[in-house]
This record gives sequence, structure tokens and C-alpha cells, in this order.
Amino acid sequence: MTGQDIPRDGGEPLAGADAALARPNFDVAALRSLVAGVDLGSFAKAADRVARSSSAVSAQIRKLEEQAGTPLFVKAGRGLALTDAGDAMVRYARRMIELNDEAAAAVRGVKLDGWVRVGLQEDFGEAILPDVLGRFARAHPKVKIEARVARNADLLDRLDANQLDLALVWGDPASAALVSRSGVDSEAIAHVPMQWIGAVAGGRVAMMDGGGDAGGEGGVRGEGEGEGGRAVRATGEPLPLVVFDRPCRFFGAATDALDRAGMPWRVAFTTPSLAGLWAAAAAGLGLTVRSHYGLPASVRVLDAASCGLPALPSLPLILLRRTSSATPTVDRLARIVTQAVGAATEGALAA
Repeated sequence: MTGQDIPRDGGEPLAGADAALARPNFDVAALRSLVAGVDLGSFAKAADRVARSSSAVSAQIRKLEEQAGTPLFVKAGRGLALTDAGDAMVRYARRMIELNDEAAAAVRGVKLDGWVRVGLQEDFGEAILPDVLGRFARAHPKVKIEARVARNADLLDRLDANQLDLALVWGDPASAALVSRSGVDSEAIAHVPMQWIGAVAGGRVAMMDGGGDAGGEGGVRGEGEGEGGRAVRATGEPLPLVVFDRPCRFFGAATDALDRAGMPWRVAFTTPSLAGLWAAAAAGLGLTVRSHYGLPASVRVLDAASCGLPALPSLPLILLRRTSSATPTVDRLARIVTQAVGAATEGALAA
């Protein structure tokens, strides 16, 4: 101990006090509340997830701001928006939570084994599955993982038939009906904005003519922001759409929005697979509607306002699990899935 380390007047060492002020120790529990609030878009919902009262979560956020020495949020309309410092804090918080959980598993000598069955909606097959499988397998090499990437309906059927332990799906009436029955728990992960998506071709969104279900001839030419950015249609010419086989929540949202806006549309291409959807959109057969997750380089998100397209709603993303599968192995995988979705959301929005 140096002379500078000697406590003064019975207090903590001056050097230690200065160091503590310079390097605040962020509380991992508070960071969990912060990340949950950002992912769910509500600190009231975050309070439910972290099993704390709303006032306790608010106190945690205030403490984080005090430690950071700067606001993490600013008022934006009737809600809150992250400041630049807040955005940085959330990115680091995700990493700190992940490291904390991995360290806890390591030092406690947790040796999970057995078998876990997880299903992911196919938007997330490439977006998060490699990260989820890699992290889980490194931490728990004795666990056998069975993963299925499929559409909502298939995942819900398999969860109901006890062929999956947990599933990441889009919230829809079918998932709500499954949750309403006993034996399946639901956790809201995020509310994801739906996006208009078109082909990238020489800096333009190009679409070709073709037939469709709703009648009419002709196509649409969507121009990039540098060219005015409006979706160009001849009078009465329907907007060509590239869609999944129905039922599809995205298709319904798109056509409802177009109908409300008085814009005619037609189905130019249907497919049962996400790969087929991206291929048709990239070929310029029409516009499609999905989320920002896992977009290939051949397509891009369109700005609805500048392209003359109607705004689209958000879609809840939920993690379903069978109550009969409530084991430490399933809980650990569910936590990793939730963290991976948060990281993928952050990366997609920053791109």
C-alpha cells in the first residue's frame, strides 16, 4: 500500500475513491432492465420481464444515467428515444450481460446435458441461428440440440404436438390461440416494424411487368432517393407484390395498408419459402413486405414516405415455450435466443 492509498479520516482510500468515480461499476441487473426496455419498447413491459416493479426499473435507469454522467434517453413525442450515449450503453450492456451469464455458468460448474428442441421463424435462420448454436454449444457441449427453421404455422403445430421445447415466432392469432390453452408460456421479445422491400439494381428498385391475382396490367418503377424516391405508377396500375403462400401476416398487413390508401395491387408471385421470396424480389417481380432481419444484399428496405407507399404496422416477436419443458437447459437456450435477437436488431438498425 502506498502513501496515497492510506484512508483519510476513516474513509476509503483517496486513490480508490478517485478510481471509483472515474470507473463506475455498472449493475448487471440494471443493464438487463435497460436492454429489456429498449427491446420491448416499454419499461412497464421490461418490469414484467425482469420481475421488478416499474418504480424499481425507473430507479435503475436513473442510477445508470448518474453513473454514465449523461442522459441515456430524451423525450420523443409521447415516448422516449435513446441518446447517442444511450445507444452506446445498450450495445455494451448486451455484451456485458452475455459475458456475465457465461462467467456465471463457468464458475458455478454448470454442466448441462440432455436434449433441447428449438424452432425459429425462417426470417431468423441466417440472422441469429449460427450465433445461438455456437454460443450454446461452446458453453454446453454435452447438450444435443435439434433446431428447426420453418414458418409460423409449422412451428406452432410442432410446439402444440410437443415436438419443440421453445419456438421464436411472430405474434398472430394462431400463436395467441395456442398460448390461451394451458401448457405454453409466451414472452414478448420485441415489436418489429414491417418494411417495404424491393430489388437493388444499379441503385434503383426495379420491377418488371407480370400477371397477378388482382387483375390489371403493367408494373411499378420505384426510384432511389436521389431521383425523387416516389413509386411511379400509371393511373390505375396495380402494385405488383411478391408474397408467401397464405396465410401470411405480412401479406395481410401490406394489402390492408394499400386498401386503406386506395392503392390498387396485384399478386405477381407466390412462394412457400423465404429463399423464393428474396429471389423474386431481387429479380424485380414486385415489392414484398418483411422485417429488417436477414435481408440479402440483393434487396433493400424502402422508405415508405419517399416512395409513396403506405406506412406499415409493427409485429410482435414472441418466444413460446412448453411449461413441461421448463428445465435449466431450455432456460439457458431461451436466454441466448433473446440476447441474439437483441443483437441482430441492433445490427440491422445500425446498417
